[in-house]
Parts: sequence; C-alpha cells; structure tokens
Amino acid sequence: MATRRDFLRKGWKAGATLLAAAATWTVWESLRPLGASTAGALVKVGSPANFAAGTVTYVSEGRLYVTNPGTELFALSQKCPHLGCKVPFCESSGRFECACHGSVFDIGGEWIEGPAPRGMDRIAMTVDGDNLVADTKKVTPGPDHGAAVYFTPPKGPNCLGKG
Repeated sequence: MATRRDFLRKGWKAGATLLAAAATWTVWESLRPLGASTAGALVKVGSPANFAAGTVTYVSEGRLYVTNPGTELFALSQKCPHLGCKVPFCESSGRFECACHGSVFDIGGEWIEGPAPRGMDRIAMTVDGDNLVADTKKVTPGPDHGAAVYFTPPKGPNCLGKG
C-alpha cells in the first residue's frame, strides 16, 4: 500500500521532470539560430503606397522588415549579421537594436555600433503589378561599417537601456 509520502515523492519527481523539459525547450528556442523556413520564397509585402517615409514594417511571412528611410523602399533581413539573433525595431529611438549583443543599426540597416561585422542584410524586392514582392533567396550582405547614407540621430531613448 502506497503511503502519502510515496505519493508526494513521485509527484515531486514528475514535477521536476516537467520543469527540466520546459527549461530545456525554452533554452533551445532562445539560443538556436533563426531558421531559413522562408529561404527561397517570394513574399508579397503589399503596395508601395502602404510604406510612408520614415517607417519600418515587419512582414512575418518573410521574416523581414520593409523600410522606407525617405528616399527608397527596401527589405532587410531580421537576422543580425553578428550571430543571427532577431533584431527588433525600436520605435522610441527609430533604430534596429539587437538585444543579444548590443548591435545597433539605423533605419536603413546601416551599422551604428556593436559587434556586428556589417549592416543588416538586404533582400531583393521587385514590383509585380501593384505589389512589392520580396525574394528571400536573393540576399545581399549589408553595408560595411562607416556607411551613413540613412544615418539620423536617435529620435529618443533606446530600447536596450544603454545611455
């Protein structure tokens, strides 16, 4: 006959096993490089009129950003060129800021600071009728350090908590 103590011991073991499995899954999801599930896909991102000057729009189907720094439209890969982390756009500063290692990029994806070896990679886009189409198999490396075509001072506080 099982005692209450045996029941609790088995319960603690089951709980610890579930907790270890959840922790392992969480660590795996947060540290694995972003996959290339859309590599080689053509992704319709919308009409060029939908992207006003000075805006950044995330397109989840292509894992990319469509950005309009004011003079042209282009698509940027969401992957940081440093180690492949997803680089979010910080609305308050108007910059892309990688929380993994602190790389910062302007609205055009040009490197501003951090360990990234270059700016954010660019994805080819074409116009098909009234739609922009991003070709995720045509990725070109981002601009080298020092490119400052789209550089503007930050709009406000950054999202990384630095400075």
